[in-house]
Amino acid sequence: MPYVKRKTKGSADLIDKHVGLQIRNRRTVIGLSQEKLADSVGVTFQQIQKYERGTNRVSASRLFNFSKALGVSINYFYEGLDNNLEKPIYGMADNDQDAFEGLADNAKSVPEDFLKNKETVELIRAYYSIPSVKKRKEIIRFIRSMA
Repeated sequence: MPYVKRKTKGSADLIDKHVGLQIRNRRTVIGLSQEKLADSVGVTFQQIQKYERGTNRVSASRLFNFSKALGVSINYFYEGLDNNLEKPIYGMADNDQDAFEGLADNAKSVPEDFLKNKETVELIRAYYSIPSVKKRKEIIRFIRSMA
């Protein structure tokens, strides 16, 4: 993996921002507040905000604590980084998933930051609360037919 030189001392780089976004996405999806996450890893909620924005770099030991608190492997925080680290590719799944079908075709109707949208997070949380895989697939077919 190529070394990414920081532009200025103290500024966040793409990896810091990506790790922070992964923390935020996972925390939001599981319905955990910044305060509760902060308590579980031993920092203030303001520090969580800095980590999530990529303003502050997450140390290895803190990343380990985040993985336990959020119920994911440490690899989760780096998933979605492309090879050249030019632009991170964001996803929210903990396992292999099919690519977003038709996203390029509908790109104008999908906001660029759709994963930050509260409605999107609520939809994902409700979707994964359905225990039946068969019913979830039926819901996807239904939504596609409406779109």
